[in-house]
Amino acid sequence: MTRVNQPRILIASDQEDAARCTADLMQETLREKPAGVLGLATGSTPIGVYRLLVNRHRAGQLDFSDVTTFNLDEYIGLGPEHDQSYRYFMQQQLFDHVNVVRERTHVPNGLAANIPEHVRDYEERIRQAGGIDLQLLGIGNNGHIAFNEPGSAIDSRTRQVDLTEDTIEANSRFFNSAAEVPRHAITMGIGTILESRRIILMATGKAKAKAIRVAIEEPSDPGNPASLLQGHSNLTFVLDPESASELKR
Repeated sequence: MTRVNQPRILIASDQEDAARCTADLMQETLREKPAGVLGLATGSTPIGVYRLLVNRHRAGQLDFSDVTTFNLDEYIGLGPEHDQSYRYFMQQQLFDHVNVVRERTHVPNGLAANIPEHVRDYEERIRQAGGIDLQLLGIGNNGHIAFNEPGSAIDSRTRQVDLTEDTIEANSRFFNSAAEVPRHAITMGIGTILESRRIILMATGKAKAKAIRVAIEEPSDPGNPASLLQGHSNLTFVLDPESASELKR
C-alpha cells in the first residue's frame, strides 16, 4: 500500500551535521513566520540544535522576540528550579540565551495542584496561540515520542502518564539513580502533536536505529508511537548514519 504522504528523510554525515540540518529547518520556519509557534523537546538529542540557535541569535541571524514556544512534557513532582526538570533544561539550553519573552514560553507545570485542569489549560493555550507551526521531536528506544509510551492512542491529548521501566532506566543517567527518576509525567498527546503544521523528528545513535526503522518502514501501530506520525502532511526525519543504519528502503 502506498502512503498518501511520505516523510522526508534527511541522513546527515554525523551528529553535528544532524543538529545543523535541524537548526536550519527551524530557522527557515522563523524566517517565514517571525511570530511562529515552536514545539520544543528536551533530552540529549536537541542540545546541539539549541546551541546552534543560540549562536545564530548572538550573530544577529535569529530573533525570538515574537516567538511562542510549547514544550512537549515535564516530570510530575519536579519544580522549575530542579536541575532535572524540563523547564530548568530549557532555560539553561535556550531561553536564557535568546530574546524570547518568558511569558511566551510554556512548559507543563510538574507541580500543578490540579493536573486535569492544567492539561486542559495547556491545550487551550496552544489553540489560542494559533497552533504549533513546527514541532521538534526526539524518539525513545521503545519508539516513544514525548512521554507517549507504547500503547498511546493516536488521538490522545495532553495528559498525565505513567512512565515505563524502560524509559525510567533510560532517563536514570540524568539522576543519581533510577530510584530518583519520577514515575509520572505530563505529556502532549499524539493527537496534539499531529495537529502541528510541520514535524521534525531528530534521532542520533545506534540505539535508536530499530525504533527509527519501525517508525518509518513498518505499519502504523500504537506499539511504536513514532509510527503513528505516518501520513502527516509535513514530516521530516533528521538522522545520523547510525540511527539510519537499519533502514532498508
